Formats: sequence, C-alpha cells, structure tokens
Amino acid sequence: MMRIILMAGTALAVAGAMPAVAQAQKITLNVGGLEKQIYLPAKLAEALGYYKEQGLEVSLVDEQAGVEGADALVAGEVEGVVGFYDHTVDLASKGKHAESIVQFSRAPGEVELVSTRIAHKVKSFADLKGASLGVTGLGSSTNFLTQYMTVRNGLPVSAVTSIPVGAGGTFLAALKQGAIDGGMTTEPTVSRAVDTGLAKVFVDMRTEANTRAALGGTYPAACLYMSTAYVQKHPEITQKLANAFVKTPRSRPSCRTTTTPAARRSTSRPWTPARRCSPPTASCPPMARRRC
Repeated sequence: MMRIILMAGTALAVAGAMPAVAQAQKITLNVGGLEKQIYLPAKLAEALGYYKEQGLEVSLVDEQAGVEGADALVAGEVEGVVGFYDHTVDLASKGKHAESIVQFSRAPGEVELVSTRIAHKVKSFADLKGASLGVTGLGSSTNFLTQYMTVRNGLPVSAVTSIPVGAGGTFLAALKQGAIDGGMTTEPTVSRAVDTGLAKVFVDMRTEANTRAALGGTYPAACLYMSTAYVQKHPEITQKLANAFVKTPRSRPSCRTTTTPAARRSTSRPWTPARRCSPPTASCPPMARRRC
C-alpha cells in the first residue's frame, strides 16, 4: 500500500511540474455570406489553419445580409463581423462605436444587374425609375449602395423599391420569377445570373476604377470590424485576429495587405507594407484585388 501511495505521489509531482496546455481562445465571427468571394479571407484563414496558429478557436456564423451581422455585434452575440465598412458608419450614427481592424478592399465587389426582360430599355440608372431592385436585406450595404446610386443619378430614394432577397439561390429565384427587375449582388451570384441568361451587368463595381466611375470615388468595403469597446478591452485577441487575416492573402500571389490603425496600436512587431495587386489572374481575380 505504501508503494502505491509513493508511486501516486510521484506521478502527481511530475504532472504538477509539466507546463499547462494553453486553452484556445474561443471567438465567434459573423460573416455576411460565406459563399461570397468578397469574404473569402474568413474561410480561407480557417482552412489554412491561421486561426489555430494564433491560438484561436474561431466559429464562423453565416448570414445572408450584413445588417444581421451588425445587429449581432451590437447584441453581443459575436466578437466581430466580416462585412462592409459602411456598417461602422451606420452604427456610429446610432451612437454605437465599431471599427475596421483589417480592411480587405477599396471596391465593393458588387454588381448592379438588370433582368434580361428589361435590359434592352435600360440605358441609364434613371431608366430604373419604378423598378423593384433586389438587395441582400433592408439596411444592408447593397441597400445603402442602391439608395446612393439612385440619388446620385438624380432620382429620389423612393424612385426604386428595394426588395430583400438575400444572395445566391434566393436572389436568382427572385430574378427568374420576376419578383425583382434587377438587383445588387456579388460573385459567384453575378456569374451564375449572367451565364444562365437571367440578367446582364449594368453597373460593375468589382474594381477600383469602375467604382470611381460609378460612385465618384473608392468605397472601403469588405473588412473585419469589431466593437471599439471590445478592441480596447481585448487588444491581444484583436491582434491575433489581425495576424491571421493579414497572413491569409499572402498565400494568394500578387495581393496586397494593409492593417488599420486599430490593429497597429496593439502590435509588437513590424507590419508588412501594402503591396498592390498586379492585373487580375487566376490566383488574384478582380474580386481579390483587395487591401487586407
């Protein structure tokens, strides 16, 4: 019996001397559409193991519209959102403070499509007066952009009706059924709509040059944004997320990476300077022409 007790005591002593295994920090990120090419870094970082490399256990929550992610952030249901930068501006107007931690792009990557049923008579945005245009959700970035383009082209916001139809299959079904006359969406939905003859490209904002032509300037879009209060309270976790996202595009040749001031404030290492994309290639298609 004494021998057993001595052996047990030795085992406990050895176990106590071993370093504790660090627990992965659990983080939940809302993504405004995992199938969308503009949000590819979120899934790519997971697939390449960059979250785990930073000691993070990241859960990605898929949503159809970015407004749902903004609501989830305000409600404290998620730590961050992979969505459009304009939601931080919208939240600020409501007294809520959020900030972009890693900016993916300066172009929306969105396309205004028009149904082939009416494409022949739509020569300018003014010709869409009275049209029903699909958006991912009311209060979403596609809704913001649709309203802005309406006003920019001399029409009142009420001249077109925004219909929440999501993206992907639900957007395509709305086009096919005639529930919408067109709408704003991104890849891969754009290619599916055009290739199947459901719609034609009317306004293309997949590059910075086209975005300037359509909107009058660049438009910081896809990014990782978080509550300012969370960033200030958890600088280490924020830094780890920034590290994972900044590293992700480096596996895609020709793309550049840039961190925002919020991420740089908590860094203890030098940041890689931005690198501009070369012309689109298979490894860096137009939609991947991003800043991260």
